[in-house]
Amino acid sequence: MNLTNLILNTDSYKFSHFLQYPPGTKGICAYIETRGHPDQADVVFFGLQMFLKEYLGKPVTSADVDEAEAVVVAHGLPFNRAGWMRIVDHFGGYLPLEIQALPEGTLLRRGVPMVQILNTDPESFWLTSYIETALLRAVWYPSSVASNARKIKQIIRPVLEKTCDDPEAALPFRLHDFGARGVGALEQAGLGGAAHLVNFMGTDTVTGVLYARRYYGAEMAGFSIPASEHSTMTAWGVEREAEAYSNMIDRFAGGGMFAVVSDNYDINYAVSEIWGEQLREKVRASGGTVVVRPDSGDPIETPVHVIKQLDYHFGSTLNGKGYKVLDKSVRVIQGDGISTADISQILGRLEAFGFSAENIAFGMGGALLQKVNRDTYSFAMKTNARLDETGTWHDVFKRPATMNVKASKAGRQAVVNGLGGLEAVRLDELKDRQNHLETVWKNGDLLRDWHFEEIRARAK
Repeated sequence: MNLTNLILNTDSYKFSHFLQYPPGTKGICAYIETRGHPDQADVVFFGLQMFLKEYLGKPVTSADVDEAEAVVVAHGLPFNRAGWMRIVDHFGGYLPLEIQALPEGTLLRRGVPMVQILNTDPESFWLTSYIETALLRAVWYPSSVASNARKIKQIIRPVLEKTCDDPEAALPFRLHDFGARGVGALEQAGLGGAAHLVNFMGTDTVTGVLYARRYYGAEMAGFSIPASEHSTMTAWGVEREAEAYSNMIDRFAGGGMFAVVSDNYDINYAVSEIWGEQLREKVRASGGTVVVRPDSGDPIETPVHVIKQLDYHFGSTLNGKGYKVLDKSVRVIQGDGISTADISQILGRLEAFGFSAENIAFGMGGALLQKVNRDTYSFAMKTNARLDETGTWHDVFKRPATMNVKASKAGRQAVVNGLGGLEAVRLDELKDRQNHLETVWKNGDLLRDWHFEEIRARAK
């Protein structure tokens, strides 16, 4: 059984759709957008290239057709063997499709198409909608993670700009991806992990780094530091907690920054007595930076209290903007059940106490990579045009009387510059304006290969 058989990478009801289109249909055009009409652009388009390279870059074979037919018929549905064998015999197994898309990393408002797809073989008109399941999934998830991460960056940036001397240097490492273990599958960790890295450069999700490298040419898109976990600290026992922390200094201080989870027994005791008294001079003399990680307690009050304790024991200096920066030997990371709202509140409290936002970084796991769904940004793929046997395009659309928000666009689409940013227009009304939807894939060929740094620059 080939679990990556592209023919089976769809919803069950798609198998019967080839029999449902009007006679004489020669082409179907469809598009992907996020529904809704907010005033501000809030969606980062990202992830299509990973799907094109990994899935559409591999041809369908006659063995795939045989296997799919057996599965689909046993599943109780009709199978379009003739259609799939035509693709194998006439197109070498590569799907006769043209996929147009905005440049990845583009920031756009709801209601603006980011992808448009149509068949290039008149006999394969059914294929456009058939691929919806796989194509929409390939776009909505990484785009949603990238969009959420950007929102967090937009929360952190103004506080850094107000309280930090070099906000641009600090910003890329303020949100660290802890999400690998909290997702549903390895591929999800790769897709979501790469999406996070569009906005930030700190990660413990190795798969995300690998995906950015494999699909976007990023030699090293994300970085991490040595860090402890509870097992490596509590293995020393209660009586030797200070030894456990001292060992971390011995092992890693020479390399610069390292993180130590410090709530193994009592976070207040660990910070005030062990770090703040017993190991203070050793930490200072080491030349490294200990990142203290409280991993329990009130998610807002605890990290603020830890920073105040470290300030008392290690001291701080005022930066050029008049905010306190802890001694360079200590910093804090908060990563226990952190949410977007928590980050905003923590930064607000630190600012109120006179601390720069550069004293703290945040780790986010499930809330970053797992707590999203297709409705987070209302992603949808809808058919917008049908080509008949005379070469005429006909508008296709839906207008549910009971839910206007689900109305779809009629006619093939283009994306142009407008007064409020990118906006959708009908292709037949484009005139001499530039269409930002460009063909990135056609009949098995990748026509545009975006590099990760291009995407990052576009998403800022």
